[in-house]
Amino acid sequence: MDGRLNKIVPRPLEDAMPTTEPDIRWVVFDYGEVISRRTAALPELAATLGVTPQRFEEAYWAVRDPYDRGCADLDYWRSVGDQLGVEVDEDVSATLTGIDVAGWLHTDAATLALLAELDESGVPLALLSNAPTTFARTAEQQPWTRHFRTLVFSGDLGIAKPDPAIWRGLVETLGTEPGHCLFLDDRQTNVVGARTAGLWAEAWNDAASIRRRLTELGVLG
Repeated sequence: MDGRLNKIVPRPLEDAMPTTEPDIRWVVFDYGEVISRRTAALPELAATLGVTPQRFEEAYWAVRDPYDRGCADLDYWRSVGDQLGVEVDEDVSATLTGIDVAGWLHTDAATLALLAELDESGVPLALLSNAPTTFARTAEQQPWTRHFRTLVFSGDLGIAKPDPAIWRGLVETLGTEPGHCLFLDDRQTNVVGARTAGLWAEAWNDAASIRRRLTELGVLG
C-alpha cells in the first residue's frame, strides 16, 4: 500500500475518456466477482443470525458501503443486525467476519490464468478493490497477489469506487496518467466512474472476452 492515498483531497476530474490511441501501461483489476467468484457464504451467515437467506442478503448489502470505507467489523455486523432485529456481540461479529472473509476468497481459475499471462508478458498489474480492512489483510496473503505490483483497498483509504478521489489517488500511486490505465470491473457504475476520470475502462464479463479486448488494445500480443 502507498501511504499517499491516505492524504488524497478530492479535486475536479476531467469528464472525458482518452481520445488518443491507447497507450496502456497499467491494467487495474477489481477483485469481487472478477478475480473472485461471488461469495457462497450468505446462507451460512444468515443461519448464524437465525434469519432467512433472502432477508440476510438484503441487510448485508444495504449497509455494506461504510464497511468498504473502513468501518470496524463489529460496527458493520451490528448494522446488519439492526436491519434484521438481531443483537450482535463481539463473539458473533468475529464469527460472521471469519465466514464472510472465507466466502470471498474463492477465485476464478480463468481469471488467475489471465493474470499469470499478463504478468509473464511484463504487463504491470494493480488491484483496486472496494473491500473492508479485515478482508484486505487476508487478501494480501493470497498466492494470486504475486502477479500485482500494487494492491489498493478502499477500507484502507476511507473512500471507495466510484468516488472521484479514488481514481486520482490510484494514478498518483502508480506514478502515471489516467490515459495510461485500463480498469476492469464488473459494476457498470465503477466503469463509468473510471471513464469519467479519464481512464480506459471495460466492463468485466469473463476472462475470455477481456483477453480479446486486451489483444485489441495492444496489451497482449
